[in-house]
Amino acid sequence: MAKYSDIKGFTVQTLSTDTIASQAAGGSWASGTSVNTARSYLGSAGIKTALLVFGGSEPSFSNKTESWNGSSWTELNELNTARSAMASGGTYTAAFSAGGRISTPDSTAVSEEWNGTSWAEGNDLNLERYSLALGAGSQTAGLALGGNKRFSPSPSPSYTNDAEEYNGTSWTEVTNMPTGLEGQGANGTQTATAVFGGYNGSLVSTGILYDGTNWTSTTSLPTAASTFSSSGSQTEGLLFGLATPSVASNTLSFDGTAFTELNDLSTARTGGGGPTNAAGTDASAILAAGFTTTYVAVTEEWTAPSVFTKITEGQLYFNSTTNTFKETISDIPNGTWSAGGAVNTARSRFGGATNATQTAGLIFGAGSSPYGQTEEYNGTAWSEQNDLNTGRYISYGGGGTQTACITAGGYNPAGSPAYATVVAEQYNGTSWTEVNDLNEGRMDCATFGTSTGAILVGGGEGPGGPGTVSSVESWDGTSWTETTNIPATRQEMGAWGSTSTAGAIVGGTQDTSPTITAETLEWDGTSWTAGGDYPSVLKYTSVFGSLNSAIVAGGENATAIIGICAHYNGTSWTEVAEMTTARMGCSGNGSAVSGFAASGGTSPGAQTNTEEWTVDLANKTITAS
Repeated sequence: MAKYSDIKGFTVQTLSTDTIASQAAGGSWASGTSVNTARSYLGSAGIKTALLVFGGSEPSFSNKTESWNGSSWTELNELNTARSAMASGGTYTAAFSAGGRISTPDSTAVSEEWNGTSWAEGNDLNLERYSLALGAGSQTAGLALGGNKRFSPSPSPSYTNDAEEYNGTSWTEVTNMPTGLEGQGANGTQTATAVFGGYNGSLVSTGILYDGTNWTSTTSLPTAASTFSSSGSQTEGLLFGLATPSVASNTLSFDGTAFTELNDLSTARTGGGGPTNAAGTDASAILAAGFTTTYVAVTEEWTAPSVFTKITEGQLYFNSTTNTFKETISDIPNGTWSAGGAVNTARSRFGGATNATQTAGLIFGAGSSPYGQTEEYNGTAWSEQNDLNTGRYISYGGGGTQTACITAGGYNPAGSPAYATVVAEQYNGTSWTEVNDLNEGRMDCATFGTSTGAILVGGGEGPGGPGTVSSVESWDGTSWTETTNIPATRQEMGAWGSTSTAGAIVGGTQDTSPTITAETLEWDGTSWTAGGDYPSVLKYTSVFGSLNSAIVAGGENATAIIGICAHYNGTSWTEVAEMTTARMGCSGNGSAVSGFAASGGTSPGAQTNTEEWTVDLANKTITAS
């Protein structure tokens, strides 16, 4: 019987522009009228169409004030105290400026208010400083965060974590920031502020949130930076004009959880003036003046579409402007690695939960005595948990998630004598419990599946043993049962799979030539079949994902430790972006579009760093051939 869709076809949505991830993702910068006086490290207040800029360096310390009405700049009454690098905020007609640099090396505590016509001195800050956080608060609910307390006769840098709130009359000290910083960016209000980056002798990437009382950690900047401008709220922020340390053109949006790279500024610079507090948005902003290799007067305006279609995976549409059919897919070939949180104990050739995620990860074993260290990952930081009951290491995987994981085998260096163990343990999100042993002790084995249905493959028999094994055992939540062997003995391979009936292994070492293999073997719950070979021989690698979509991370080939990564589509391997740090024996959790590789061995030692793998959605043109 013919299908209706075959006869009549089906409707494809027609759009004049491509779909985008958010309103901000569709934004871009355009040139505006230059300010009257080129300068940098100036204060600012207001929004894109009603902005006030004041003070700064040109390079002498400036007291000039200019207003922007959306089309032109007008000079207005000057600040009472010429200075740069101050805290500022508020609106076009009700702004504040606090602190700043008044000479070399002196800082000041002076605070002034703008009433729409002129500046009047108010009560000073409790602590004089300059290079405070840029852009948070209003004239009656202001913030002064961090800065540098440098002043004569003690000109040495002194980075402060001091935080003060303004009520329109006076400044009050409140809970300090976690770390002393200068030149950090901030956006939001007095009770909901996001602060990023800064400088404390070196550039930092740290992100922290303030709720009016307490500070908490949040996502770090993709790259350490300082002295940049920002716009928007704590959950809809725009950051631009960064020093990294060279001036940069990058524009970033922050949605309260993650950063997204957006269209760059036309003129790379830092220390410009822009919208402040929640009056600005990630869809409408302006950057005035700044510093490149000299002081500039350039103005650029940021605009994002008010109407857009949100990108959705699997969407099919026709772009009438470019006359093309497009499909929205996860763009795995263009996935990227970025820095994640550092593990507490450096280690290599250890266990991890194969079905854990980038924001709920689990690793265990290796490191140092007692060899049972367990850590959980929340997408930002690692925390130590209860140890394994039997400490061990050497490539024993784990089936399951952060709150339900099974692991077995490995090498127990504390045994007498040390041996490849049969011990199996289950993790419930809090502690490990010993369960029924394996039938055959082994180390350098591989595991995939879940805590109630897992497969453990191959391995080595350890000191005194005959070498590698080909045996495979399955776990049903209660006990281990021998099942179909792999075709040849193997150890030190990577393994992945979401269930006990859909998984695979790749690479590893074997007793026969070639000693290191590139072979991939797939498991369907009954038998092993050959998959596509890896591009090179490989051992001690980490793999995360599902049977038909997985990422290999690092490892070791015949001659070196590598950072090479590849994607498996169920048939063949395609190389993708390399990790920043080459490593072997790391642990990977997650999917092919969102995962991580933690710790791992390098030459000469183990790493503590985690690298996160992220794949964005992309609109791909459909072509007929």
